[in-house]
Amino acid sequence: MSAPFSPEELERYARHVVLPEVGGAGQQKLKRARVLVIGAGGLGAPVLQYLAAAGVGTLGIVDDDTVSLSNLQRQVIHDTEAVGLSKLDSAGNALRRINPHTRVELHPLRLDASNARSLVAAYDMVADGSDNFETRYAVADACAAEERPLVHAAVGRFDGSVTVLKPYETGADGTPNPSYRDLFPEPPPAGLVPSCAEAGVLGALTGVIGTLQALEVIKLIVGIGEPLIGRLLLYDALAARFDTIRYKRS
Repeated sequence: MSAPFSPEELERYARHVVLPEVGGAGQQKLKRARVLVIGAGGLGAPVLQYLAAAGVGTLGIVDDDTVSLSNLQRQVIHDTEAVGLSKLDSAGNALRRINPHTRVELHPLRLDASNARSLVAAYDMVADGSDNFETRYAVADACAAEERPLVHAAVGRFDGSVTVLKPYETGADGTPNPSYRDLFPEPPPAGLVPSCAEAGVLGALTGVIGTLQALEVIKLIVGIGEPLIGRLLLYDALAARFDTIRYKRS
């Protein structure tokens, strides 16, 4: 059971508490929640900022990179002063400025199949903002094995996608929920998907997709709305259009 909110916390979260769907009980769920965020980059930045602002009690961050000048066009959790610092230290400092009530746990490593399960098991749910398929598969497999909800997102040059994975549960009709491997049975051939450095990415796009990701995490924690389970939300920034694709367990 969490400690009661201080007057300062009640004022800080007042706009949540007055929402009947969230209220004091939902805000306490946020305070008790432990969320692991993979990557403190373009997607991780808005995810971390909004989850800290929302009052998530503990945020774990996995990253092994340092802040470079070319990151700053989209990775808004970092600033010019942070160039050369580890992304973990930079993000941790920013989150403490946003909300001193949020505990930040730093994991300076590259997540892979050998360490993913032990990391994931220590948290209630995971938001994956990684930029490569090897990490995405490792995260998704670990979340499925440890029965942790996964909010997955990815971005291209002008487009992005978000989905929620709970393959260890069944849907309302009794059929098992799909897994990440139902969505992407195998990674694309090496070199087919260009990196962000090669192809570029519109900076504000990562804010749109990362914020949608944070919203799905908050919905899952509080237990409101319909999460994107079995649905891939697609956003085309140039056309300003959202589409949803349904997918199933194969």
